[in-house]
Amino acid sequence: MKPKIYEGIHKQKQAMTPTANIIRDAWVFGIIPEDETCEGWTIQGIDALYDKVTAAWEPYGHLVSNLPPELRDRHARIYGEAIERARAAGWDPELDETD
Repeated sequence: MKPKIYEGIHKQKQAMTPTANIIRDAWVFGIIPEDETCEGWTIQGIDALYDKVTAAWEPYGHLVSNLPPELRDRHARIYGEAIERARAAGWDPELDETD
């Protein structure tokens, strides 16, 4: 059986997904460089990244408001850029009755 391979954060059909958020959080914490899109990674690689991101969030109670200023600023920049790109591509954060 062929392993499932991740297409990369910038090639996803939907911009704002849990997997994309794991990658963005990994950028915030410096676990991977911001130019790493995870394209070609296996699901196991993404799962391992998730574990590292979860551990990085633990000291801050998984709350952006608890991050030190440098990380909070990086988080705001990374997520702000992502939301801007997603909206430009047609993403609407409002859920409707079919979601």
